[in-house]
Amino acid sequence: MLTVKFFTFSPFSENTYVLHDETNECVIIDAGCYTSQEQAILKDYISDKKLKPMMLLCTHAHIDHITGNRFVFDTYGLKPMLHKNDMFALEAQERVCEMYQINYDPSPMPDKFLSDGDELIFGNTKLKVLFVPGHSPGHVAFYSKENHLIVNGDVLFKGTVGRTDLPGSNYNDLEKSIKTKLYTLPDETTVYSGHGPVTNIGYEKTHNMFITAD
Repeated sequence: MLTVKFFTFSPFSENTYVLHDETNECVIIDAGCYTSQEQAILKDYISDKKLKPMMLLCTHAHIDHITGNRFVFDTYGLKPMLHKNDMFALEAQERVCEMYQINYDPSPMPDKFLSDGDELIFGNTKLKVLFVPGHSPGHVAFYSKENHLIVNGDVLFKGTVGRTDLPGSNYNDLEKSIKTKLYTLPDETTVYSGHGPVTNIGYEKTHNMFITAD
C-alpha cells in the first residue's frame, strides 16, 4: 500500500511529496523546502516514519521545485533525477534566484536522466515515468497504475493547467501531453499536483475550464 504525504513549502506554495510503502523505502518528489524550518519538517517526517529515501525525483527543474535539492543531497546523499530537456532550467538556477531575490543554495547536478517509459522501483512500488512537456520542455510525471495515482507536477491542476508563458514552455505541447498522456488514464486516477489541491482524471476531463477531453 502506497502512502502519499505532501507538504506545501516556500513562497511559491509548492507541494513536495514523500511516497512510501510498507517496506519503509521512499522517494522524495520535487523537494521545494526553502527555509531551515521547512527542511526540518521534511526531515522529521522521514525520521519519525523511519523511512529510507531511495531517490530524489524532479517533475521539472523550475526553481520552486528544486530549492530543497541541496538539502536532500546533503542529508541523504541523493542527486536529483530529471529529464535531460530540463537541464537548461537547472543550470539557470542562480540567475533565477537572483531575479526572484531568494536565497541560492545550488542543486547538485544529476548523474542519471529520466526518459519516457522508465520504470522506477522502490520497496514494493513501481512508478512509470511519463514524458509530459509543455509547462517545461523536460517535464515528466510519475504514475502508479497499481495505486491509481499520478504525481504530475505543474501540468494539470484542479480546474486549470500549468503556465505556458515561461521560457521553454509551449501550450500546444501541454495540451497534447494532457490529452494523450493524462486523460487516457483511468478516471479514478488521483492527481497530485505541484501546487494546490488533489483532484482526479475523471473530474478534470469533465470540468477543467482550459482543456476538456475530446
